Amino acid sequence: MMRMRILVVVSSLTLMFMLALSPIVATAQEYQPSVGQAGKDVIWVPTPPELVQAMLDMAKVTPDDYLVDLGSGDGRIVIAAAKRGVRALGLEYNPDMVALSNRNAKAEGVAGKASFQQADIFATDFSKATVLTMYLLPYLNMKLRPIILEMKPGTRVVTHAFNMEDWEPDQEIEVQDRTAYLWIVPAKVAGVWNWKTDTGSAVLDLNQTFQKFSGSLKIQGKEMPFQNATLKGDLISFYAGNDTAKMQEYKGRVDGNMIVGTVRTGTGPESKWTAARTVTK
Repeated sequence: MMRMRILVVVSSLTLMFMLALSPIVATAQEYQPSVGQAGKDVIWVPTPPELVQAMLDMAKVTPDDYLVDLGSGDGRIVIAAAKRGVRALGLEYNPDMVALSNRNAKAEGVAGKASFQQADIFATDFSKATVLTMYLLPYLNMKLRPIILEMKPGTRVVTHAFNMEDWEPDQEIEVQDRTAYLWIVPAKVAGVWNWKTDTGSAVLDLNQTFQKFSGSLKIQGKEMPFQNATLKGDLISFYAGNDTAKMQEYKGRVDGNMIVGTVRTGTGPESKWTAARTVTK
């Protein structure tokens, strides 16, 4: 009888010990990443919170945007964007990181805006993003560059630390000795564009290197030098003419093979112009 009581007591103590230990075991099993740990293509080094906010400021994110973070790690960029009312998706290859990101989003109260997907960024369609963020190595940026350049003109791309070689950034900032770069995906404007003017026809022959373009403008066969050429997303502008006082200011929006916009001579009234691309380079 005494032995049975001892067994009952021991069993009860063992059960109590196991119950007391179970939360500790659960906590110990919860995944926590470590800085420098290996990933599929890069090691994990988190972006500091101050730089995260600066990157979102550079991109001028609004609740109308759809942000995709490539290699989203612990989800901090996606969560920070979601806190600004932005619908945001993180693509991350490590499933443990994805689970951690979902826990973090829930803890921050943005699980409805922030989502995460276990995925290979080179095998996933992110073309619907209006803002793209990433902290990848240079060779990965260059591998992604052709894909990015096919995205909708005006898409903003922000990277931490590494650029895209000869595609010069539209903006560059430093925060606590770390660098971030911004690119705006440019429309494709290379080619020959034709339109009618009040005095005849016009031909705009353009060459393009990323967001920079050059070329010639002929009105009624007479070449007009142009300057201050800018291309920001699908917005194009330039000045043309020989006489500074009568310089024509062209502004327009590129939509495939059409440009629709306005032209103003000097301080005069604006008039509309619509050009069609007849030759693509």
